[in-house]
Parts: sequence; C-alpha cells; structure tokens
Amino acid sequence: MLRFAGLRASAGLASAASAPAAPRPPGLRLFLRAATMERPAAGEINSNQCESVLREEKVSGELKASTVDSLTDMPFATVDIRDDCGITDVPQMNSKRSKEKEGIKNDHIKKRKKALKDYQPNYFLSVPITNKKITAGIKVLQNAILQQDKRLAKAMVGDGSFHITLLVMQLLNEDEVNIGTDALLELKPFIEEILQGKHLTLPFQGIDTFQSQVGFVKLADGDHINTLTEIAETAKRTFQEKGILAGENRLFKPHLTFMKLSKAPMLRKKGVKKIAPELYEQFINHRFGEEILYQIDLCSMLKKKQSNGYYHCEASIVIGSSAKVTCVTSVLEKACVGPAYILKEPLCAEVY
Repeated sequence: MLRFAGLRASAGLASAASAPAAPRPPGLRLFLRAATMERPAAGEINSNQCESVLREEKVSGELKASTVDSLTDMPFATVDIRDDCGITDVPQMNSKRSKEKEGIKNDHIKKRKKALKDYQPNYFLSVPITNKKITAGIKVLQNAILQQDKRLAKAMVGDGSFHITLLVMQLLNEDEVNIGTDALLELKPFIEEILQGKHLTLPFQGIDTFQSQVGFVKLADGDHINTLTEIAETAKRTFQEKGILAGENRLFKPHLTFMKLSKAPMLRKKGVKKIAPELYEQFINHRFGEEILYQIDLCSMLKKKQSNGYYHCEASIVIGSSAKVTCVTSVLEKACVGPAYILKEPLCAEVY
C-alpha cells in the first residue's frame, strides 16, 4: 500500500513537470526558485507542509508590500526615512496617533520653509560709529573718490549713517517689534558677561569691497574681531529663541560701509558697474581711528531716517560705562527698564 502511494506521488510530480507552468505570483518567485535548486528525492514530499510554507510565504509577501506602501505615503519618502521619520531597522506600521504627529510635524516644516522663503530682513542691530576722527576720515575718502568720478555721489553713505551691522532680522508688525525689543534687553547681560567688565575697542584700518559693489572700511586684525563675532552669535541665538527670523547664511564679517552702488541703480546705465580699486588705492592701509562699543540699536531699514541721518531707532542698550553717554545719564535713568536701559527714538538722536 505504501509503495502504491509512493508511485502515485511520483506520477503526480511527473505530470506536473510535463504540464505548462502556471503564472506565479510575484511574492512566490524566490521560494519556487529555491525549491527548484534543492529538489528532494521522490517519495519525500509532504504536500501538507508544502501548502503551509506557500501560505506563509504569501502572507509574508503581502505584509512586506503593505509596509512599503505605508512608508511611501509618509512625508519626505524620497529622502532617508531613518533620519527624518525615526524608522528603526525593522519597519513598523504607523498607528493613527503617529500619523497625526507626522502630519503636524509636516505642517510645521512646510510653514517654516515658507517663512524662510519669504524672509526679507527689514530690521537690524546696529553698532553706531560716532568717533569724529573716523567719520571725518571717511568723508575725506569719499571726497577723494568723487574727485575722480562725480557720478558716484549718490552711491555714498551719509556720515550720520555710519555703523556696523551686528544682525539682520524680519519684524512684520508692532508685536514682533516689541518681541525684538525684549530680545535686545535680554542680550545686554550676555554681552557684559562676554566683555567681563572690559571695553571692546574696534580699530578701523584699510579699505575693501564686496564683489566691487560695496565699499567698506575694514576692522584691523586682532582679538576684538573674535569678541565681536561672539557677541553677534549670541545676539542671533537670543533673537531666534524668541521666535524671530534672524541672521544670514553667510559668515559674519564686521565692516563699516561708506558706499554701495545699489543706492544708485542708474549708475549701471551710465556704465558704472563696479567700484574700481584705483578710486581708493591711496587709502588701502589708512588708519581711520578707533570706536569703543558702548551702544547697540534696534533699527529699521525702511522707516524714515532721523534728522541727523541715522536710522529710525526702536530701542537701544548701553554697554558698560562710557564717557560718551555720561551727558545723558539722567535721561537714561528715567528710561531704565529692569536690568537694562532702553532708549526710545528721541534719545537715539541725542546720542549722535
């Protein structure tokens, strides 16, 4: 009887081998290839085990396909899923709650990207330059350039506007301006901690340009550049922690602008496309003087300038003690807010 059953099984296999092969489901190809390579001898096949293995392989294939589909539907499917979605070595099906969290995260990222795309700085932190030796030296430089090319007159920066830009930012309404003012006040103790009770002296020497479009007086080399850079980074972090879009992609390079061609767009039509080096070559190593960091202003790029030529000033902080501000000490005391002084627009005009 056993022999007869074995013959029937052998005959069944021979018949299956001679019959046309039926289409195989994609999920079974790997298993069938392995079965062909390791084909057992006749009479050793258990049909129940075979069917069981086939069913398990089919279910496994369906599960893998389902998992891949669910990952494809997730945000940022085209990038590394491990990094952006927190997927471990073993893919897991997303629960309803995790999908909701991913949706919220995705919306937040989209809003952030849109905000960055629309980022147009309209406010900045300014270190005003008020040393008369420096401003007088820059006026001599500007006049020397104009003697060579009078067309550049409208490209010159007014002497009341000389400053170092510490940080640029976007403030879209009065509420954000108030937040920016609060951030400026919070910045004061951080700066004083960096300075450790010492004055920060900024020596200006030499001339350079940004791509021959912006002319500026350089800061002389020294440790003061590292200190000022640390202050700028601290300011950036303080404002960003308040939710303000602030900063630039390029590295911080402190400079004192004295002319820029963008102030006079008509110059390009007149053939002036760059600032020629020979215009300022006699000042290439000139020492203009030193400025002590004593004040930082929150200024508007777009609002009307003050009568002295300086930018519209929303608020200011005074750093340490300086002889330059002793004349307005009594006024400052009346405007004292918490641990830092805040100067409103009229007081900014008195300082310069």
